[in-house]
Amino acid sequence: MSIAIVTGGASGIGRAVATCLVARGDTVVVTDINEEGAGKVADRLNSLGRGKAAAARLDVTDAAAVEELYRGVRAEHGALDLVFNNAGISIGGAAEELTLDHWDRAIDINLKGVVHGVHAAYPIMLEQRSGHIVNTASLAGLVPMPLGIPYTATKHAVVGLSLGLRAEAAGRGVKVSVVCPSFVDTPLLTNVNPDLPPTSMSGDAKDDIQKAAPRLYTAEKLARDIMRGVARNQALIVAPAHGRAAWRGMRLNPGAAVKVASLAVARLRSGG
Repeated sequence: MSIAIVTGGASGIGRAVATCLVARGDTVVVTDINEEGAGKVADRLNSLGRGKAAAARLDVTDAAAVEELYRGVRAEHGALDLVFNNAGISIGGAAEELTLDHWDRAIDINLKGVVHGVHAAYPIMLEQRSGHIVNTASLAGLVPMPLGIPYTATKHAVVGLSLGLRAEAAGRGVKVSVVCPSFVDTPLLTNVNPDLPPTSMSGDAKDDIQKAAPRLYTAEKLARDIMRGVARNQALIVAPAHGRAAWRGMRLNPGAAVKVASLAVARLRSGG
């Protein structure tokens, strides 16, 4: 049985990962800035009759709160085995539409939220000489994703952070993986630029996204991919298959990958 923390656990990928963990008998702390949502998830997971779940409100932009919660879980349970730094938001819009507020929010949540989780979890795991940190990035951290470059930039940063930390942690008992999914059918697609100045992509962008990427993956399927990748200690967990194909294409021919992305932009702008 493992002791795990999942940030952004009230919905989407975080909820699906927490469900997989409890289903196999783990103890999971489901955290989210949406305390009520996290509580509902924990209550449902406790009805499975397998592992255990607790809920906690957590704003990942608050470094002190993140550290307090992570250390509290370790103190209560005697270990911290798995940390899923998963909380994030969706930022969309053409570069000329974006304000510094869009950039700051993306950096604060998508990048610094992960930094705060790593900063809190890594010393604990070094002391234990065991543990696995799993950071959620995106396929947008591996390939060009226009019309949302603050999101793309932060996800590239999370990939680099994770791979660099994995190299440092090698031989010290701590594992690090980064998750890079293609478009997943989660609330992020219907809540673009929350509480931010509107752009052409604000609000419910699911239909627009499906014009460029019609094959949306489910959070439940991705969670199973994540659990397999964690069990195998994969450095990069890229899913689904068409996401891996796009990543492979980027590595083989970056120029062609940018052209494909530009065609998707043209298709969106034309309404096709």
